[in-house]
Amino acid sequence: MTTHCTQPSPLGWLSISATTDAITELRFIDEADNADNADKNIAPSTPLLQSACRQLAEYFAGKRRHFELPLAPRGTPFQHAVWQALQTIPHGRHRSYKDIALLVGNPNAMRAVGLANGRNPIAIIIPCHRVIGASGKLVGYAGGLARKSWLLQHEAAQGNG
Repeated sequence: MTTHCTQPSPLGWLSISATTDAITELRFIDEADNADNADKNIAPSTPLLQSACRQLAEYFAGKRRHFELPLAPRGTPFQHAVWQALQTIPHGRHRSYKDIALLVGNPNAMRAVGLANGRNPIAIIIPCHRVIGASGKLVGYAGGLARKSWLLQHEAAQGNG
């Protein structure tokens, strides 16, 4: 059984889904997504969702650098390898697509890493926003480049650790 809640954030509303055992999705709710649902405020109904909302609030308040939540993103084995590699990027730091390709053992898979990064179903917690272009420019983010920039600046202000 999957449960669902929403959470306000400085970047807009977040939608969080979970099974009884793990978080399966965290995405940004855009106004277009919400056109048919005027009530964005869906309270967390399970201890896991309550913990996710609390940890996200702590993250946005600058009081949390690491999430302690069980995760179960749905994807291919390669996507899972990329998402695992993303979780090794320290808070307040960033890596290139090539860096991640090297971490997953396929140095020529930069484009595939980009695709897997873009399909990350658990934004923020699996920190795909920490991946930037080799030139240092912000490129690609399913939540939009303005959100990616905000997240990177927020983390840089907190430092790593």
